[in-house]
Amino acid sequence: MKAVICGAGIAGLALAHQLAAHGWQVEIVEHAQGPREQGYMIDFFGVGFEAAEEMGLLPRLRELGYLISEAAFVDERGRRRAGLDYGEFSAATGGKLLSIMRPDLELALRESLPAEVELRYSLTVTDADDQDDGVRVTLSDGSVRDADLLVGADGIHSTVRSLAFGQEGTDEHCLRQLGFHTAAFVFDDPQVYEQVEGRFCLTDTVGRQMGFYALRSGKVAAFTVHRVDDPSAPLPQDTRSAVRDIYGSLGWVVPRALAACPPSEEIYYDHVAQTVLPRWSRGRTVLVGDACYAVSLLAGQGASLGVAGAHVLAAQLAAADGDVRAGLERYEQLWRPVAEDKQRVAHQGTRWFLPNSAARLRLRRAAMRLTGLPGVNRLIASTVTGKPAELSQLTK
Repeated sequence: MKAVICGAGIAGLALAHQLAAHGWQVEIVEHAQGPREQGYMIDFFGVGFEAAEEMGLLPRLRELGYLISEAAFVDERGRRRAGLDYGEFSAATGGKLLSIMRPDLELALRESLPAEVELRYSLTVTDADDQDDGVRVTLSDGSVRDADLLVGADGIHSTVRSLAFGQEGTDEHCLRQLGFHTAAFVFDDPQVYEQVEGRFCLTDTVGRQMGFYALRSGKVAAFTVHRVDDPSAPLPQDTRSAVRDIYGSLGWVVPRALAACPPSEEIYYDHVAQTVLPRWSRGRTVLVGDACYAVSLLAGQGASLGVAGAHVLAAQLAAADGDVRAGLERYEQLWRPVAEDKQRVAHQGTRWFLPNSAARLRLRRAAMRLTGLPGVNRLIASTVTGKPAELSQLTK
C-alpha cells in the first residue's frame, strides 16, 4: 500500500511514521523549501502525549522541551498580577505535559521517520484523480504518483482540501474565525531573557497580549494575539509593521521586543480559526490535523490532536486490511467526536484567554488566585482539555 502525504508538519510527519510502521510505502511532499523555523512554544499534553509515548518519542521530546515554572501575567511594570503554577497543572494532567517549541516537535518527528519514508521539499499537490482502485496524484513539478491514498496534512489553509472538496473545502467555507490574529517570532535581548527565564510571561492586558519564553539558545520567543474587528479581512502584508503598530503602546519589555522584531519573512502571522467540515474524506483522499479539525492555537491542543489523529488514522487503515474507504470511515467515526469536543472547549474559552474588557480581566485575575486551593488546578485542567480520550479505545 502506498500513501502520498501533502504536508511535513506535525500531523503529516506523525502519520508517515505510523503508516510506515504498518508496512505502507510513504512519500511526503512539502511546499516549503525546508523545515520551518518560525513557530511558538506549545504545551503538549493529552491524548497526543500518549501517542508520542507509544511512538517512542518522549525521551527526545523531553530533551528538546523546557521546564516552565509558571504562566505569569504581569502589568506594564513587570509586576506579577496572577499566574498558573505549571507543576500543579502538570500533576493535574497526570504528569503528561511538556512545553516545547513547535519547530522542535517537528524536528523530533522528522528524526524518527524510518529511512524508507521519502520527504521532498519545494513540492506540493496540484491535482488528484480519485479512482476505484487508487488515486492519481499530480505534483507541482509535473510528476505523477499512483497511490492507494492521498492525505492532506497541509494545515489550516489546505490545498488538498480544496482539491478534494471544491468550493466547500475553501477557507471561506470551512474556517470558523474566532476574531483574533496571532504572531510569533524569536529575537535576541539579554535583558528580556533575564526577566522571563524559567517562566512563560504574558502581559495582563485587554484586547491584545504578548507572551515571552526564554530559549536555551539565549534567545527569546515572543507570542502575540489580538482581537480584530473584521476576522475575514486579509492579513497585513508587512507583518513586522503591523505587530509594532498594534502592540507598540504596551509597557514592560514589549518596546525592547518590538525593537528587535525580525523582518516579516521571519515572523509567523495568521488568523486564529477553527476548521469545520461536514466530512473528512472523499474517495481515497483524507484530511488530518489542522486541515480538517483545527482547534485554534488558543486551545493549546492542536499539536496533540495532530499526533493523536494521525495515530488513529494509521491504526484504522491497518485494521481495515486493505479496504481504504472502510478505514477512513472508521477513523472519522472514532476521532471526530474527540476533535469536536476540543473545538467546543476552545471556542468557549476565548473570552478568558484574552479578555475583551477590564471587568473580564479582573475576573480572570480572581480566578487565577484560586489555583492554590485544593482541586482547583485539576478543575482547570479538565476545563482546558475537555473530555478525556483513551488512545487505546481509538486505535483498536
